[in-house]
Amino acid sequence: MFAKLTITTLLPTSLVAFLIAVCPLAPVTAQQAKPKKATKKAPAEETAKEQRQIVATLTLKGAVSEMSASDGLFASSDNSLLSLIDRLNQAAKDEKLSGMVLKIRGASMGRAQAEDVRLAIGRARAAGRKIYADLQDAGTQDYLLASACDHIIMPESGTLMIPGLRAEITFYKTLFDFFGIKADMMQVGSYKGAAEPYTRSSMSPEFRQQYEQLLGDFYDQLIETIATDRKLPVEKVRGLIDQGLFTAEQALQAGLIDEIAYGDQIKERLGKDLAIDTSQIDLVNGYAVKKVENDFSGMMGMVKLFDLLLNGADGKKTSQQKKIAVVYAVGTIVTGESTFSLLGGTAVGSDTLVRALKQADDDKTVQAIVLRVDSPGGSALASDLIWREVQRIKKPVIASMGNIAASGGYYISMGCDQIYAQPGTLTGSIGVVGGKISFAGLFDRFGVKTEVISIGKNSGLLSAVDPMTEGERKVWKENMEEVYRQFVTKTADGRNLTVKQLEPLASGRVWTGRQAKKNGLVDQLGTLHEAIQAAKTAANFKDDEKAELLILPESGSFLDQLLSGGGSPFPGFQSQIPKSWLQNLQDVEAVRKLFTEPALMLMPYRIIIR
Repeated sequence: MFAKLTITTLLPTSLVAFLIAVCPLAPVTAQQAKPKKATKKAPAEETAKEQRQIVATLTLKGAVSEMSASDGLFASSDNSLLSLIDRLNQAAKDEKLSGMVLKIRGASMGRAQAEDVRLAIGRARAAGRKIYADLQDAGTQDYLLASACDHIIMPESGTLMIPGLRAEITFYKTLFDFFGIKADMMQVGSYKGAAEPYTRSSMSPEFRQQYEQLLGDFYDQLIETIATDRKLPVEKVRGLIDQGLFTAEQALQAGLIDEIAYGDQIKERLGKDLAIDTSQIDLVNGYAVKKVENDFSGMMGMVKLFDLLLNGADGKKTSQQKKIAVVYAVGTIVTGESTFSLLGGTAVGSDTLVRALKQADDDKTVQAIVLRVDSPGGSALASDLIWREVQRIKKPVIASMGNIAASGGYYISMGCDQIYAQPGTLTGSIGVVGGKISFAGLFDRFGVKTEVISIGKNSGLLSAVDPMTEGERKVWKENMEEVYRQFVTKTADGRNLTVKQLEPLASGRVWTGRQAKKNGLVDQLGTLHEAIQAAKTAANFKDDEKAELLILPESGSFLDQLLSGGGSPFPGFQSQIPKSWLQNLQDVEAVRKLFTEPALMLMPYRIIIR
């Protein structure tokens, strides 16, 4: 790891001289140095300026990340959920803005993230900003964002696809059998299906039952949202979703969009709504985008480059202002340090997260903590270590669940003072799975022979060659049952329930956020923004008092990330890999990391709901 250093104190005098020689600063001429006199604008010019209307444009495209990283050499943090919400909140407060145009171009985000953005759009509308959605080729997620706006346009060649919901679960057992691989897995909880993709070729009845229940609630939420936003009867919306695919003209006739127009014609619509000539409208592209330093010319540019390489961006500057810490737990939960692979997979390391929680707790300026969880779970041990640190903190700690906070993701949330979830959050999955994968058959097929010398009846517990013996299976299952007992006991205590009351909600069952609220597994339905407001209330902030956000864990410098594997310095690399391949590669990566531990708190790892 690189220590934080100031580059100018490290450069020898000779090196400074060399840099000056090879990177001379541009001379400042007398004409350049002379300040310009301010010219007084004519009254007519001032009047014309006052009459101009400013409309911001914002493009929603590609993946929206949970974590808000500091800027680096190749990208800024403006693709993070927190940054996107902040930009929409800025628009709500900006009295200079007459409205916004959202160019929605395949925004990739989960249901909980989309609801965060929808409510931020709603706050801007409530503040008097008219929001226009510009669609082209839109699917369900894009349309849900657009339907939160005042006015939706689409070109006549555009299409809208809202075909309902579909869950796709990939099963690997037949492939494993073909190669002679055996997944020797066990579960505690009849609905705990995390191992089923590896041990079965199809869903168990319990697995199918709970996911039919989940999809049913997601479908109801979809119908209700579109019906409310577009002021359409619920039964009509059901019929439209059964049709699924619409041309722009069909979408207009159905009441799903408001106007057929091209993006370059948006000014005409703005002129009509604002009752002003289009020449008086200024469209501001990239509203509130944080500028990234990319001028490294000259000697000072070289210094800035070295500083960025070694120290990262300026996100680590601190103040004495009162703060709310937002601590991110995004990805599979593992012991040790957090990692981010070039495949796009993230792992929440217990050491990293505990250290971040301690930092927030020790910081005198931090008044409360929001634990933002977007995780399917993982290691039982790592989850418990994080839970313990949450319990230890005396400051208010509010959990904010993202797209998924299940199994270990629920475990680390349940120790918080309050739990906020979105209606579309996947949560629960209170159960345990464990076991190992044996490659003996695969090795035999390729002529690979393994000879074993062992001492101890259960010495093969972690062997990658042979499946478990009965003795090994017995002690492994006993360990899993103890982990499950702790999980259920701690959950019941945290939710003020008896173990008997909790048991029907456990056994590995998965719930939507709306179902979890009804069953008492979460406290409130709300966004990340609302969880932050709840943290301010818990910390006794005044209604109009601002709170600075401290984002943790802190991102490292470019070289830290490159050398330690703690973050990808090349975001977007995974976009070059076909999506289906990428998902399977991420599955293999997660299995490799996790199936070295005796007990896991994990959802079925790859559940795709479209």
